[in-house]
Amino acid sequence: MKHFRVLLLSLTIFAFSHAVLAQSGDPLAIVMTADGPIMPPMLEYLKRGIETAERENAEVLIVELNTPGGSVDTMLEMIQVIGDSEVPVVIYVSPNDAIAGSAGALITMAGHASAMAPRAAIGAASPIESSGADIESTLDEKIREILKAKARSLVNRRGAEAVELAEAMVDDAKAVTADEALEAGLIDFVADDTEDLLQHLNGFAVRTKDGERTLNTDDIRTEPLQMSFIEHFLLLLTDPNISFLLLAIGVQAVLIEISSPGGWIAGFIGAVCLTLATYGMGVLPVNWFGIVFFIIAFVLFILDIKAPTHGALTVAGVASFIVGALVLFNSPGTPDFQKVSVPLVIGMGIFIGLIFLGILFLALRAQDRPIQTGAESLVGKTGSARTFEGDTGQVQVESELWSAERSADSDPIGKGDRVEVVEVKGLRLKVKKIK
Repeated sequence: MKHFRVLLLSLTIFAFSHAVLAQSGDPLAIVMTADGPIMPPMLEYLKRGIETAERENAEVLIVELNTPGGSVDTMLEMIQVIGDSEVPVVIYVSPNDAIAGSAGALITMAGHASAMAPRAAIGAASPIESSGADIESTLDEKIREILKAKARSLVNRRGAEAVELAEAMVDDAKAVTADEALEAGLIDFVADDTEDLLQHLNGFAVRTKDGERTLNTDDIRTEPLQMSFIEHFLLLLTDPNISFLLLAIGVQAVLIEISSPGGWIAGFIGAVCLTLATYGMGVLPVNWFGIVFFIIAFVLFILDIKAPTHGALTVAGVASFIVGALVLFNSPGTPDFQKVSVPLVIGMGIFIGLIFLGILFLALRAQDRPIQTGAESLVGKTGSARTFEGDTGQVQVESELWSAERSADSDPIGKGDRVEVVEVKGLRLKVKKIK
């Protein structure tokens, strides 16, 4: 009986080990989801995906791409990283209704294989300058020629029609459907989903830097690789709406700290928000001239608190704030996906204006309010005469004993009479008798 148990345990361990070995022997596909603008965090995500695929000896790395475009510099780095990968990288424009716009179009061309979902679109790869405006004259021509040369180098193997379409995407911002891209030879497959794509890839020959190889995706297991929290967070900071909000909150918090020094919370929040906003604006196509209007706006807000303009400067500050935000983020030629929401800008401008109007109201109200502390606050208060002979004596006001003299318009005051303070003269009160 004992030997039977040992034998049964040994068979169980062997069967389990065999199953694990069989599973680990299956080909592996790493699947990434690149959903968002082509910005530096997306580059880091791709690098991590390729490193993971190489480390795990994956058969293929699939990048499910959905992007409106982004930075040309980041795009060129991503193309180079794909070209240097030892594991075949398949760019799959997915899900349905996804787009590979602008920089995303060239990244799709850079894949060792490329595919699109049936209702996906690709194209519109015309360049813009870092300020968001259309690039002018000679510089425009140079950059277009560089991008067209890059596109040709990526699709030459696909034939003349694919090259012509790729150049039209750069020159004329042409965009096409998945079927049109497949017909022109710009992509390899139209696939309904990742599973369908893997079936198409089985037996498909690709060329990497190490030479040609045939993919084996039969009975392949997939392993998702999601963006890390830091990658998600940094990509979020490249959203123009987020950068705008951080900039507005940061500047306002710093102004609060300057106007009311001594605390640290407002200053800390302001410094953190401005640091995060600076990162976002550093990779977005912003027009830095808009910062001038921001500065003017907050100077006007502060001046309105100090000067008796009763809100006029605050209204001008709100207008300057709105103009500054639109110049900063929404210069002509900036792609729509990199523009800040106009209603958000107007709403935030009005909100900040209301805050400063509230501060102004409180400041004016404080100026008109009677003095609440010090000897001057005693004017109008009442008390009782403790001793009084002729025009001088002592009175008790609010539990304190004061030297006092009778005012010229007061009736004679005697001990125990109720009196009212009409003036404070140093350490002596001038009082009158209450009838």
